[in-house]
Amino acid sequence: MVSRNTMTTDEFRAAILRHLKYELGKDASHASVEDWRMALSFAVRDQIVDSWFAATRKTYEAGAKRVYYLSMEFLIGRLLEDGIVNLRLVDQARDALAALGQDFDTVLEDEPDAALGNGGLGRLAACFLESLSTLGCPAYGYGIRYEHGLFRQSFVDGRQMEAPETWLLKRHAWEFERPESRYRIGFGGEVSTKGGKVVWTPADSVDAEAYDTPVIGWQGRWANTLRLWSARASDTPFDLDSFNRGDFAGAAEPEALARTISRVLYPDDTTDQGKELRLKQEYFLTGAALQDIMRRFDSEHDDLGKLPSKVAIQMNDTHPAIAGPELVRILHDERGLPFDEAMNMAQACLSYTNHTLLPEALESWHEGLFGKLLPRHLQIVDRIDDAHAKAHPSRTVSARSDNHVKMGELSFIMAHKVNGVSALHTDLMKTTVFSEFHRLHPDRIINQTNGVTPRRWLLSCNPRLSGLITDTIGETWADHLEELKGLEPHVSDPAWLEKYAAAKRANKVDLANWMSSTADINVDPDMMFDVQIKRLHEYKRQHLNILEAIALWQEIKANPSADWTPRLKIFAGKAAPGYFFAKDIIRLINDVAKVLNADVETRDMLQVAFLPNYNVTLAERLIPAADLSEQISTAGKEASGTGNMKFALNGALTVGTLDGANVEIREHVGAENFFLFGMTADKVEARRAIKDHAAQAIAADPRLAAALKAIHDGVFSPDEPARYHNITENLSGPDYFLVSSDFTDYYRAQREVDTAFKDQQHWMTMAALNTARSGWFSSDRTITDYMAQIWDAKSLRDS
Repeated sequence: MVSRNTMTTDEFRAAILRHLKYELGKDASHASVEDWRMALSFAVRDQIVDSWFAATRKTYEAGAKRVYYLSMEFLIGRLLEDGIVNLRLVDQARDALAALGQDFDTVLEDEPDAALGNGGLGRLAACFLESLSTLGCPAYGYGIRYEHGLFRQSFVDGRQMEAPETWLLKRHAWEFERPESRYRIGFGGEVSTKGGKVVWTPADSVDAEAYDTPVIGWQGRWANTLRLWSARASDTPFDLDSFNRGDFAGAAEPEALARTISRVLYPDDTTDQGKELRLKQEYFLTGAALQDIMRRFDSEHDDLGKLPSKVAIQMNDTHPAIAGPELVRILHDERGLPFDEAMNMAQACLSYTNHTLLPEALESWHEGLFGKLLPRHLQIVDRIDDAHAKAHPSRTVSARSDNHVKMGELSFIMAHKVNGVSALHTDLMKTTVFSEFHRLHPDRIINQTNGVTPRRWLLSCNPRLSGLITDTIGETWADHLEELKGLEPHVSDPAWLEKYAAAKRANKVDLANWMSSTADINVDPDMMFDVQIKRLHEYKRQHLNILEAIALWQEIKANPSADWTPRLKIFAGKAAPGYFFAKDIIRLINDVAKVLNADVETRDMLQVAFLPNYNVTLAERLIPAADLSEQISTAGKEASGTGNMKFALNGALTVGTLDGANVEIREHVGAENFFLFGMTADKVEARRAIKDHAAQAIAADPRLAAALKAIHDGVFSPDEPARYHNITENLSGPDYFLVSSDFTDYYRAQREVDTAFKDQQHWMTMAALNTARSGWFSSDRTITDYMAQIWDAKSLRDS
């Protein structure tokens, strides 16, 4: 590949040594792996900063419209390899480190994952930022600089244990602290009228201090900014008088309380204190972001009326929904615009991405808490809602009802465009959660099917496959992913397909070796690697997967001489600390794994592994090695998914329902290369209406009944036979997510998978066609559509 970056290996080596000496104060003979990693990171960062500054200058010179992406999560993972790959400096970096006696891969492995997200929401945001930079669209991402992220997951006796994520204990090479970009964020207080103007006087406040991370695009041609906010005490962070009186803890209390806001992602909200902290976090993010946006706008423009033509604000889910009333407050209370004009201008700037069809996941805040923390905003919410009601007197929904502020409804009202993230999801939005709003605003909802960045999720994480692709169709596919269609004529070539299969098997060997060395799990790489990696939730149905594993184990034990297909089921994912049913599912999977993996009669045919502390780096290990991708959510519940796209792109076949983007994946890769099972969304609703649907399903399928009985009788928890009665009672009773009703068809589909896997040439043909036909699922395509259809934003990359 021809690189736009002309840095030589010798220049790279010199840059590493310079940073080692002058930035880290170390000489080569005494440097640790961490020292080498930091020196390498600073050398790479130098190259990124040049592009970053150039992009910033060009944006100001052009007076261009900027996109501002507000998200509670940015699951960016490790950044060192990402930067090296996008700058096209892999060979130079590897050779430079080798010349210094260091192993490139060992140095890369030292970098901790940035703990800034949990699942698909944050990973999507990270992909979008990278694509925005690749496409040269001026943009900022705004989030929170969590000191401890979600949590570090481990298992004790199969139970999920949570500990603080400590990613910032090591120096973070990629951020630039911006103490000059600091904004006061108020809470509580009172609202009064002075001189005809409404004035909010907060009772408490914290400061939001900015930390900037440059996000480099492909070939280093453009870089945008991820700006993360860290909470600090607004006034004196240290009370010397208290300290001198011996109250050492009290002396530090102001700073400690302020920093609570940016310590942990998604604090447990089962307590009133947890709810209050979550709402504070959401306003902290949006309040700081909007002050920063307005400061930047003011530095370039004197006419406030230009705001919608220069500012596009995307609310990623309902967490930043307070951006609507906050922007109205700024425009009306602080800038003096009439309320209706302020509301219209805010709507023209704002757009909203919905990520869920679960009513309980559309946030709502009790008006008592909301009014206590944000009294002026509650008044503005009421005025927004009243204005919408007057404009649409036939409406039957409200942004404030049942003593709650409804953040989904508020987001919809305050956005000029509302997008779903898959075709099915968007259609269901129109008929379920936002049916009334769609009637009132038939042109507001549009679809933007998610995508993933191919640079990280193929080129970087799967070098064997990406190398084969480049050798076959050339090098331009990395930012024109639909060029993968050019692989199709080669799939029928046995010699090419053998290379494809060799890449997959080598990835599986790597994963097996890693599991053996780090998790003490020994597996045969010729087994089918069947992978489900998602945050734990009942609608994602990890319990359906393990239920099928139990039924299969029982079948193998009953017929040990049958021609079974060896299979390893791999799980990974975290359950929210307060989501006890999901945590019980994790423990059940671990208990089942303990029994199955110790069964000498069956373990060569079936094993189960739950890998702890799922993050981006673990996903980058698992996805290239996966044979089968489990996308088994209850139809109508998964908005889109992006893991499903990553798996298909890397040649894993999907077993899945017609849910989320599975529908579009199946359309693109071909129904014959997708293992479909389960009820459609329409049939789900009809089935749920049957009072004893679960009991009927269990009575009709002896395998399901036997598997549930084994769980209920304590086969996997002999020390506590009743441990999982809550799960068996749910699956035989209400079973809202229809695990029991979909089990029989899921079991059927899995046996079809077994049969197909036995014919490896046919399997690899299907896998290769998945890769060749997944080019549409690039986040570059998604962002191009956002730019044209929502933001009205232009690329400056080649201007």
